[in-house]
Amino acid sequence: MEKRKFGKTGLETSILGFGGFHLLEIPVAEAKYLLNRYLDEGGNYIETAASYGDGESERKIGQSVAHRREEFILATKTGERTKAKCLESLDRSLKNLRTDHVDLFIMHAVGTMSELDTILGPGGALEGALQAKREGRIRHIGISMHGQPDVLIRALKEYDFDAVMTTINYYDRFNFPEIEEVLVPLALEKETAIILMKPVGDGLLWKSVLPAFRYAFTQPASVIVAGINNREMLETDLEFAEKFFPMSKVEMEQLYANAPELGNYVCRQCGKCACPEGIPIQEIFRYEGYFDRQMADGIVTNAAEYSLKERLRFWFGNRELAMERYGALAVKAHECSRCGKCIPECPYGIDIVRKLSIADYKLGGKDIY
Repeated sequence: MEKRKFGKTGLETSILGFGGFHLLEIPVAEAKYLLNRYLDEGGNYIETAASYGDGESERKIGQSVAHRREEFILATKTGERTKAKCLESLDRSLKNLRTDHVDLFIMHAVGTMSELDTILGPGGALEGALQAKREGRIRHIGISMHGQPDVLIRALKEYDFDAVMTTINYYDRFNFPEIEEVLVPLALEKETAIILMKPVGDGLLWKSVLPAFRYAFTQPASVIVAGINNREMLETDLEFAEKFFPMSKVEMEQLYANAPELGNYVCRQCGKCACPEGIPIQEIFRYEGYFDRQMADGIVTNAAEYSLKERLRFWFGNRELAMERYGALAVKAHECSRCGKCIPECPYGIDIVRKLSIADYKLGGKDIY
């Protein structure tokens, strides 16, 4: 399996990483099989978090592969924001994982600037992590979050984190374009390892798994972490990693145009539409992406697809940010005269007038659509 530099740490990671969240869904005996099979096939990055099942995922990993500790890079995360609680969390994680150190300790799901202030400030979690690093209990420090990446961008500018973990897939690139346009270039400039999560969009892209993984593996990330909870899934992911070859720009453009999950509703942020009344169409649709990942389109096709989207649309918790930014716009979607001049300009067949109405309902907090 291909190995990539893990930023400036001196480590190398397999392109496919094993994410520990979905180990909660299976018994420890099956977790043991999957984790050992992954290592046998050349994988070397296993990641979990203290909050996954209140330590259950860590305990399953510890029971399954602690005897092979020197064969893989081990990462866990803490949701604590203060020094004292961070160190308590680490102590518990090390006990669960049956090890005396982790290779990467990640500040988990840092979603607000105030959380980042606490982490970086006096008595914050970073102080705890640095103490643990001096003691040899962790080797490198990372930070993660979901969705809109302003917090991560600021974090990398203010502290030299060893790794950053973020969402990258061909669906969410249009909901959070700043990830690929700002965060990734910044991380590459600083030689910060990039950990890519959610390559299949939390399961949304289940119909398009191969192109989803090819897209993810093509990104300039050190490791692509996938949640794995059964043998068929593991073998498929391993095969994708072994046979991977990069996606060309032409192939990416074809994917953006034809992916069934994007369809004729998700805005590709191409900027080709224009409004004679000055409505900032592209910006409004970007805020709709923050709000609910553009998943509620006003059309129900079947119960399974509807249920999946309802489960995932608010996964990242960016609604308040989206509504705040929409509220600050000088011209809003409800001011559309429905002239329709923008519609022929969209190369993806989006009914922009209709979509503006839906976006205004969401972002403007309207009580009826």
